[in-house]
Amino acid sequence: MNIQAPSVHAKPWPTAPKAAVTAVDPIILQIVEGTLNSIEAEIEFAIERTARSPMIREAHDYRVGLFDRYCRKLTGRSYSAMPNAVVRDFPPETMKQGDVFLMNDTYLTEGSIGHLPDLCSTVPVFHEGEVVAYIQAFGHHDDVGGRVPGSMPGTAVTVFEEGLAIPPVKLYSEGVRNDSVFTILRRNTRVPEMLNADIDSEVQACIMGARRMAGLFERFGRTQIEACFQTILDKCRDIYRNELLAKIADGEYSWEDYVEHDGVTDPKLHKIALKMIKKGGRITLDFNGTDPQSSGPINWPADYADGAFLIKWIAPILRNLADTPERAAEIHVNEGVCEVFDIIFPPKGTLITPVWPAATNARSFVLLRCLGLLAGVVAQAVDGRMPADQETIRYTGFFGNDANGKPFLSREVLGGGSGGRYYADGNDAIHIVPDSRNQPAEFTETRFPLLVEKLALRTDSGGAGMRRGGQGYEKHYRALVDCRTIVTADRVRLGCYGLNGGKAGQPFCVTVDAEGAAVDLGGLVDGESVLSGQVVRVVTTGGGGWGNPLEREPEFVLKDVIEGRVSVQRAHDDYGVVLVQDAEGSAVDGAATMKLRAAMLSKRTAKLPMIDRGAGFEKMMRGECEPRMR
Repeated sequence: MNIQAPSVHAKPWPTAPKAAVTAVDPIILQIVEGTLNSIEAEIEFAIERTARSPMIREAHDYRVGLFDRYCRKLTGRSYSAMPNAVVRDFPPETMKQGDVFLMNDTYLTEGSIGHLPDLCSTVPVFHEGEVVAYIQAFGHHDDVGGRVPGSMPGTAVTVFEEGLAIPPVKLYSEGVRNDSVFTILRRNTRVPEMLNADIDSEVQACIMGARRMAGLFERFGRTQIEACFQTILDKCRDIYRNELLAKIADGEYSWEDYVEHDGVTDPKLHKIALKMIKKGGRITLDFNGTDPQSSGPINWPADYADGAFLIKWIAPILRNLADTPERAAEIHVNEGVCEVFDIIFPPKGTLITPVWPAATNARSFVLLRCLGLLAGVVAQAVDGRMPADQETIRYTGFFGNDANGKPFLSREVLGGGSGGRYYADGNDAIHIVPDSRNQPAEFTETRFPLLVEKLALRTDSGGAGMRRGGQGYEKHYRALVDCRTIVTADRVRLGCYGLNGGKAGQPFCVTVDAEGAAVDLGGLVDGESVLSGQVVRVVTTGGGGWGNPLEREPEFVLKDVIEGRVSVQRAHDDYGVVLVQDAEGSAVDGAATMKLRAAMLSKRTAKLPMIDRGAGFEKMMRGECEPRMR
């Protein structure tokens, strides 16, 4: 079959002029900046209150973005999609008050949508009859069709298996809803009521945000507001250029990281290569050397719009170069950061430049590797003063029919531990999506035929280090009916890397009890059978450790053991800390600890590595990896 790639509208989005910036009143600037942040938060709160699907309302897996008329992101609370594709296909001069646009096509959204469940709504903002800004919201919807409930088939080889792909279309025209689009959406999802309600929630929240944005223009005038926008963007650019990039010595730095499975072929190392060239106030990121696109769904089309989405996605990691953690928290990343980065992409046909119709639903594997990849490259340039690695997105779920024969679909995003830092341990059980969280047990048990038997931190999951990696989750589900489980997860063999002498964290694992034995399901599972009464155990990744574990304060190790974060055995083997029991409980044996640490140091024959990938990496390098699990 000869499948032709979709054509792309040739009209570009407008480019901001390089003219001199109008002087801004500092009081007005402060009001505008605060109002933008308030609008973004208000839209997100409105969606949370009115959405219906667990993935959006409970897990908070959605994002909001505010953009100027040149499609430049103004706010820096988190990453979001981009309006570029909408403007490409619907020029601003053709837009009308009340228009709303919808899209999710991973290849026709200029790199801003990574997989089909992320439906994105866009509302233009008008002032005196002209488009002056855009408001967007995208959410990870529970199901948009495709071969597997949840629309994330781990064995997909084309986008046609992943669900309904929507290029930019007009969902509302001058306030009138296009019911035909909603009819198509309802027909192509297994949860039509939830999907329709979620889209309504996102659209109405964006319309509310557009009214608030228009109010800014009415209050201060277009000239002053656009001058404030430019100043906000320039502020981000200058912070990166003068404050953060100045910490990196000019030169070239290279590294590579890997995804270890694609759901279709036997496990192997899928390489993502990066060379960073730092010169003055600018950084070039060269991804040449990245492996060819995968047969399975781990590809990510990042090479659109000059890599703008990729830049905004990975650039926040450089905030760790700020002088203090408090200062890092103050730095919000907007479109201004794109002025200090250049991206060199490899030719079409690689993991980050896939050719349509390559499958992409598990693109989070490559997306997160790019984040850790930049951190690893920069760490070499700043003597390890970056956080160790983390892996904080994986999807688990169940589907089938409940005791009354009614179909159900439970989807959940579970985070993991973040990497240790030079100044602090990693955080436990975090989610990279801001404000995201696991589903409360009470919610799961009242909505689905599942019993949550355990939710805890995973002992020993964080990599050992002077500053320990954060702990991952341990969550156990007992099925109350015969059903199936679905999993989309990376780092099932390669733990999150440790940094500057720290050790890698423990990898992800999901098992199901079967005749008294725990069967490992692997990381990409389309619908493994689970019988009523069986328990599915999910344990997520711990963050990598930072620094030499033998330099961790013994009293910190004792506290970790008392809190269940580290076992007594690992305290001894990784940290060289000997614990004893006294009348008041556990205590550190100071003399025995000093003796043990001295012995461990005497056996060390080499300098601790800057980056430790863990035992799983060495095993895969030796070709000792087991065949595809499912």
